[in-house]
Amino acid sequence: MAGVPAEAQRKPTGRPFSGPARAPPPPPIPRFEPIDREKTCPLLLRVFTKIGSHHTKEDFAVRGKEPKDEVQIYTWKDATLRELTDLVKEVAPAARKKTARLSFALVYPDKSGRFVVREAGMTFSGNGRRMDDGKTLADLTFQIGDYLDVAIL
Repeated sequence: MAGVPAEAQRKPTGRPFSGPARAPPPPPIPRFEPIDREKTCPLLLRVFTKIGSHHTKEDFAVRGKEPKDEVQIYTWKDATLRELTDLVKEVAPAARKKTARLSFALVYPDKSGRFVVREAGMTFSGNGRRMDDGKTLADLTFQIGDYLDVAIL
């Protein structure tokens, strides 16, 4: 505002104008609709387990030479980490210990084709519940074809 003194360009609070008004906040992220498991075909989830730590991205670098400790699970995108924990416990004896913690990571190719291992949540094998128990594959932005890496700690 040319020619108007600086005092006249101030808000009633005494702070100078900072420009145009801000846009409204973005809408909340929508929760995914539950899947009708009777009518929807499940997807094949390739789960790789390892005791002590996650696999490295180099372990997935060559297609067809993924780690050997694989479990194939048919499930849906609305499956929770708690459901997956219970399924992993059926096939991995180390995961059945009451003190075991299961750390989940998504494994997927980036835009250049190299695999990325991104931590996604943690659950307890025993009765201790965590906030991550209710996370679904859809919440984790899982896409069909991604792998799930589970570190049994």
